[in-house]
Amino acid sequence: MRIKQSGFREYDARWIYPKDIDLEGIEELGKGFGTQTVKRTKKTNPKIIIGHDYRSYSEEVKSALKKGLISTGCNIEDIGLSLTPTVYYAQFVLNSDGIAMVTASHNENGWTGVKMGIEKGLTHAPDEMKELKEITLNKKFIQGKGKNKDIKNFQENYIQNLIEKNKLNKKIKVVVACGNGTAGIFAPKILKGIGCDIIELDCELDFTFPNYNPNPEDLKMLHAISKCVKKNNADIGFGFDGDGDRVGVIDDEGNEIFADKIGLLVARNLSESHKNSKFIVDVKSTGLYSKDEILLKNNCETIYWKTGHSHIKRKVNKEKALAGFEKSGHFFFNNPIGYGYDDGINSAIQICRLLNDQNKKMSSMVKTLPKTFQSPTMAPFCKDEDKYQVVNQIVKKIEELKNENIKIDDQKISEILTVNGVRFTLEDGSWGLVRASSNKPSLVVVVESSSSEGRKRIIFDFIDSLLQKTKKIGEYDQKI
Repeated sequence: MRIKQSGFREYDARWIYPKDIDLEGIEELGKGFGTQTVKRTKKTNPKIIIGHDYRSYSEEVKSALKKGLISTGCNIEDIGLSLTPTVYYAQFVLNSDGIAMVTASHNENGWTGVKMGIEKGLTHAPDEMKELKEITLNKKFIQGKGKNKDIKNFQENYIQNLIEKNKLNKKIKVVVACGNGTAGIFAPKILKGIGCDIIELDCELDFTFPNYNPNPEDLKMLHAISKCVKKNNADIGFGFDGDGDRVGVIDDEGNEIFADKIGLLVARNLSESHKNSKFIVDVKSTGLYSKDEILLKNNCETIYWKTGHSHIKRKVNKEKALAGFEKSGHFFFNNPIGYGYDDGINSAIQICRLLNDQNKKMSSMVKTLPKTFQSPTMAPFCKDEDKYQVVNQIVKKIEELKNENIKIDDQKISEILTVNGVRFTLEDGSWGLVRASSNKPSLVVVVESSSSEGRKRIIFDFIDSLLQKTKKIGEYDQKI
């Protein structure tokens, strides 16, 4: 039996298959998750919804996972080939006690994994993953007798649910790119169903991913969408990841728009009909939300929270926020727009609704946002055993500098947020972030200036000098 410990991540489990985990290991994972679900729900036969993506080996992985789950007493309802949000949706519609989705999302072919959850609309957070790892690796399994039931044609239920609620009254020309991943059998049909004129790009299912990985942060994918948008004179281009819970956006001029800026435009549009709402954004996102005139006029509050889809999802749920936006492209829509989980296709629908409601080109809407100078996400190497200690040192140092009224490019530090590393904001709204990466031996550094490229660079140099003084930082993956 093979099951590499490092495959248990903060929010899900991922391995190279069968090098790092074999079918016996997958079965053990099923026993672990089944045991955890029985204990947490206090039910002898909890109901688990299960689905799988289109990779060539996903069905055999799913079979082994089900075998483990059934041995602990779980009753399986298998909805077949799915997107991750299809499984989340099924938990509400079929009223299950938990979900397990066999997918490695946008990872290269050869990877497998499982996204799991027990509470409706939420996925495992670090505490649940730690507990699951302990149960599985120590074989603390419960014995029981469960059963399997196949749910036929559930995909159609999910597709029609999104179409029926979201009809448009304006024809929007959309490039739909799926990187040959599973979204190819869902996204074109749904967007066409709501009234879009669609141009398909790499929507045929092919688990070898012959063109590029289905990852909306992959430049190769974004460049292909941009070219297709310009060639077809489309209004917008969407790129969906391998399991359909994220979307990347290209405007009518072929430019990539960062997900945090798209989120702000969507939030503005929603705030007009949902006044007094709350929005949750991750700490890597633009500072524009907190001072946005339209959100403030509609009495909306923005809360900056920990990066990571599981964290944002939980905060949206806890705060009863209308929506949450993460810079990586995970968007979360709560009642009455969605069930609170991340669904890339529903995110694309809300962007189409924005175009429909505002009756403006996406490129001109982006230009209505105040100009900011944003860095990419930069990751300097830092050992796993050092990274949290280094971040704590930086937090203390920045707090000292604020107390001493030290200026950065003639600006005092006006605010410090420490929910996830440290994000410090200057008087003019410019900011810098340092946090520990949740899944790699590195830190995460992001900066944004509201005034100039020069100030952006000065903030970065300030952060970098603090980091270099710790003597625990290696090479950056990229730098400004």
